[in-house]
Amino acid sequence: MIFNSDASTPAAIGQLAATIPSSHPGRQATPRHSNMIQWSLDAQTISHSIQLAVAPVFLLTAVAGMLGVVAGRLARIIDRGRKLEETLRSTDDEQFVARCITELHFLARRGRIANACIALLTLCGVCIGMTIMFLFLGEAFGLSGHHWALLSFLLGVLAFLGALLGFLWETFLATRVMNFHTLTQVRAAVRHVREAHEAGHEAPDDAR
Repeated sequence: MIFNSDASTPAAIGQLAATIPSSHPGRQATPRHSNMIQWSLDAQTISHSIQLAVAPVFLLTAVAGMLGVVAGRLARIIDRGRKLEETLRSTDDEQFVARCITELHFLARRGRIANACIALLTLCGVCIGMTIMFLFLGEAFGLSGHHWALLSFLLGVLAFLGALLGFLWETFLATRVMNFHTLTQVRAAVRHVREAHEAGHEAPDDAR
């Protein structure tokens, strides 16, 4: 390599040294603070994080209550289906058998809807739990999880609304399957007695 005559001067030596990277590990570039997580664990931050994360717990309470109600209705559906199956084995009345088969079809539909409601409520509970986790970690440790918290919360609310609609549909089916056969027979008998009584009163008037 050929150097100029003024390369030995202090200014030239300084410029040449500035162009050569340093091999000493302590003289490397400063650490990248933008990629480091700022761990802020003071008492005020932790208390605020807990307050923010506990807010969706009220929805978890509603989910737990709904799970208990739907699970109870599913247990009653199963018990009713078993009772009808036992009754079908010991009866020969064709009309009663037809009513039992119709009710069993409705019970099967109600059971599927109840299972779907339980699945939606479970999904809602998982999403709300993830929302609480994202909010707490984002506020306490500075993690950027607010977008995921919003997405999981909205998904949980949609699952809860779907479970409510399914529960409403199941109750409609439960009311629809009740045909009140005995009450219908009693009303028909009362109507027949009234018509016979009115016909008996009209017969003497015609004779006159």
